[in-house]
Amino acid sequence: MNSSILQHGPARWLHLVAVGVLALALGGCAAFAPPRPFTTADEALAARGEPTARWPADDGTTVLEFATQPHGTSCLMVEVDATGVVLRQWDALAADNLARARPGMTQDEIRRLLGQYRSVQRFPLSQEEVWDWNVRKEWPDLVATRFNVHFVDGKVKRTSYSHEYPRERWMFGFGIGRGVNPHWGFGWRYPYWDPWWGW
Repeated sequence: MNSSILQHGPARWLHLVAVGVLALALGGCAAFAPPRPFTTADEALAARGEPTARWPADDGTTVLEFATQPHGTSCLMVEVDATGVVLRQWDALAADNLARARPGMTQDEIRRLLGQYRSVQRFPLSQEEVWDWNVRKEWPDLVATRFNVHFVDGKVKRTSYSHEYPRERWMFGFGIGRGVNPHWGFGWRYPYWDPWWGW
């Protein structure tokens, strides 16, 4: 072992550990950094390929949509002017943009706002048509988190989130049974019987 490290004792070791942790943290930030903003439409097309949709506006601008559904969790929107210069870009499936989906909006407005959806389901009893998008998971042990937009007669009635859980694994959580005492416990997830239920 290096004698210079031993001579400086625990303080030297702590310094080396701190430097190592900082290097790993900075490396992680670099690995998950957002994509560099594009400057032209040609640059965006070269990097991303053909967009899933082009949304022209009356002012001569166009939004290029680069969706990643059904498996991805982002949808890059790149707004360009008539000459192809990028004005701005954003992730349509970021939480702040999802919050812009409001009751009364049309299907075309939602499609422009959020990009290509993952799937469509229709429910005859409630007369709802539901579009869903894969979005970033709220917890790491989830299989998927989905943002849902519920339409009735082609207009947004409400929005919701749904979660897909793993089918076969133990889960740890906090629960309150029929009594008054809260408890911690291990159990099998629904639809399997939970030995802690009702305690």
